[in-house]
Amino acid sequence: MILTEAEKIADALARSYGVLAVELIEIEAGTATTNFQVVDETGRRWFAKVYRGELRRERAAIELAEFARQDGVPVPQVRRTRDGRLIDERAPLSLWEFVDGETAEGWISGARWPAVGTVLGRLHRRLSEHPTAVPTLRPAVEVRDIGRAMRDFDELIARFRARGSLSPFEEWACDAAEVRRALLDRAGAILADLPELTVQVVHGDLASPNLMMRGDDVAAVIDFQPPRPRFTAWEIARIGCDPRTVILGDEWIAGLAELLAAYRDEHPSVRVDDLVSTVAVGCAYTLGSTFPLAEPVVTPSLELYARARHDTALLTLDRLTEAQDALCDRLS
Repeated sequence: MILTEAEKIADALARSYGVLAVELIEIEAGTATTNFQVVDETGRRWFAKVYRGELRRERAAIELAEFARQDGVPVPQVRRTRDGRLIDERAPLSLWEFVDGETAEGWISGARWPAVGTVLGRLHRRLSEHPTAVPTLRPAVEVRDIGRAMRDFDELIARFRARGSLSPFEEWACDAAEVRRALLDRAGAILADLPELTVQVVHGDLASPNLMMRGDDVAAVIDFQPPRPRFTAWEIARIGCDPRTVILGDEWIAGLAELLAAYRDEHPSVRVDDLVSTVAVGCAYTLGSTFPLAEPVVTPSLELYARARHDTALLTLDRLTEAQDALCDRLS
């Protein structure tokens, strides 16, 4: 008898976790996993992640999440299998406590700014202690390889121009790519003007879909990547200059300043240079990124994100000096 995916998951939950699932609800989120809300026979809810990628990487990401959780970062608790493993490799899946809340994809505003800053500061303070890498200072030009970005945009524009016809989105994406290609020298100059910045182990994908909110509080940080040293200013910009927030109006500059002040309160040893450079790093990195303009398949939601990300790159470039002055004033 051929089992459905839901039946396979229910079998794995019972066999490996002793969890008897009475309801499985697929959650429309995630790209590298298929996600389910599980209700067991007691009415307790769980979150199950079914993997399609390399399990070694997934296991390392879970271990990093556990490392952060040990110092009070709000990370859902993973449930180990009956024999102590993080992943049931036969399924393959992992099982987590279920967290009520909503993602920060709508926007960050009001009291959410300092709440996010506090959790992010705690996260980076904890991950600075990770044994994979000791925090170091690196030239800011390493944030984005501008020469490679130029080649990537040249290739993307050439592919668009070589096609006989383009969809409305592809026509816009080609125009956007040409605009960004023309600004890459400025992006390189922005990075070259920055001081050396801190590189350490970070979350790796701290965008708004991976931050769960409950009202104005951070309910959970989810979907860690395997431990890899990256610029802390880059990761702060991922959430503090999220396109869904920036395009809504002018609050983001003052809000980001409040986020960074709360971050510093929680992580007092942070270097002010890293905080003040956040907008510049985020702007230059985004200007040099072809995602998602180069994606072969673009869903309606990804198209909206592409347009918002492009507008954000241009807006932060236009207001870079103003934003940096505001951050300096708040953090001095």
